[in-house]
Amino acid sequence: MSNTKTRLGAALLGVFVLVAVIGPWIAPHDPDARSADLLQGPSGSHWLGTTHLGQDVFSQLLVGTRSIMLVGLIAGTIATVLAVLVGVTSGYLAGPAGEGLSALSNVFLVIPALPMIIIIASVLPQTGDWVVALVIGLVSWAWGARILRAQALSLRRRDFVTAARATGESTWRIVTFEILPNLTAIIASSFISTMMYAVMTEISLAFIGIPGMSPWNWGVILYWAQTQQALGLGAWWWFVPAGLAIALLGTALSLVNFGIDEIVNPRLRTAGRDLRTPDGRVRVRPGFTPVVRTGPTPRPPQGTEGTTPVAADTTGAAPAAGSGFVAPLPVMKGTHR
Repeated sequence: MSNTKTRLGAALLGVFVLVAVIGPWIAPHDPDARSADLLQGPSGSHWLGTTHLGQDVFSQLLVGTRSIMLVGLIAGTIATVLAVLVGVTSGYLAGPAGEGLSALSNVFLVIPALPMIIIIASVLPQTGDWVVALVIGLVSWAWGARILRAQALSLRRRDFVTAARATGESTWRIVTFEILPNLTAIIASSFISTMMYAVMTEISLAFIGIPGMSPWNWGVILYWAQTQQALGLGAWWWFVPAGLAIALLGTALSLVNFGIDEIVNPRLRTAGRDLRTPDGRVRVRPGFTPVVRTGPTPRPPQGTEGTTPVAADTTGAAPAAGSGFVAPLPVMKGTHR
């Protein structure tokens, strides 16, 4: 991760993980405790102000971070494991087994996650973060499985996989030691994308008032701010910090995902970079033949078109570097019939 954007995203993500771990311990107030300071702006006693009941917004924000990160990590892990199992297996196996797993991923690809979670939350008596994360993970693995299946289909025809199969290696060993190491970056990118989707889904569910969610995640804070019309009352400190935290977490996950995309796609690593080294030499990129011209291209004299170019220097010395001289290729002459 040498990219500056990726390092910034990893640093921001690390801050959120740290706050999720120690947030409830360092919260200055009980997020449920009421006080006489009703709708007070930021101050020394309440860093991010209070709600209409005198509850500390900063403490609610710290406590709610754990719920957000927990759901994102659990859902991302479940979806990634299922995507790897179904996608890689269906891509490597041929015949009815591979086609059946591919059809299963197509079915889950069209299942809407949000309505399903709403139905489950209304049916179950108690819906906590674990249930929400489990449902999100079970319905959001299909897209990653399709991508991994396409890559596995390409890898199974490579020479090193064919050689491993010819030497009698078992299927699980070929998948584990030959195919999966080449899919590491794609698997990591799928995990980050699913984690981002899970976080936004949980916040959306809490914002629309689904019962059984964590008491003080960021969506609950925005729900109460919207219900009590904090915007109309001018209580910007009630909803701006939660919205800013959502934006920063999404930015951190996006920056990390961009860095993983650069690992997957080599063209992104070299895009926009200068092809010259500090000493003036040309940096060769695989698949490209650099052509450097240091001066105007000389035009052949009239009447010499179609003839073999002859160097003006007949002393036998090599042309000087940077002179713009291009050595002619030998022309094989034959008899035309």
